[in-house]
Amino acid sequence: MTEEEFDAFYATAFPRLTGQLYAFTGDHGEAQDVVQEAFVRAWDKRHEFLADGAPEAWIRTVATRLAVSRWRRARRWLELVRRTPPADHTPGPGPERTALVAALRTLPEAQRMAIVLHHLCDLSIEQVASETGAPVGTVKARLSRGRTALARVLSEDPADLAGSARPSGFAGASGKGEREDDRVR
Repeated sequence: MTEEEFDAFYATAFPRLTGQLYAFTGDHGEAQDVVQEAFVRAWDKRHEFLADGAPEAWIRTVATRLAVSRWRRARRWLELVRRTPPADHTPGPGPERTALVAALRTLPEAQRMAIVLHHLCDLSIEQVASETGAPVGTVKARLSRGRTALARVLSEDPADLAGSARPSGFAGASGKGEREDDRVR
């Protein structure tokens, strides 16, 4: 079968085979997928099709086997998932982690990113610099300032931390702020 004959065969047989496989699978998208995959496999064997005399039957057989294989694979996966019981209870974050996350939220974004990448993701200072696009010296400064601010925030009363948006002494973009109980408001 030449390429032109194969193209004509594809154009006439694809809709018919898709309809047949749709009846078999009950899923039109799945039927299209398996028929398309069968045609891809047939492309390599197109020279042998003329001798066989039943290219449509060959493609239907391949598509049906593909659909059955997919169904079996999905069924095995579902059985595996059903056999693996879900965890009874997934514990939430502990109070230390909650306090740390709340304290990290008080830091400026650049310091928070440096702290998280270096201390929580275990990246070196050079890797943090590469990831953030900042010079190594800037990353070191952000880490130092961030650790200092975290130490100050984490040593405060935990009740105050929940409502805090910025660390003590942080005056925002303008550098000015009103102090109330050592906090910028």
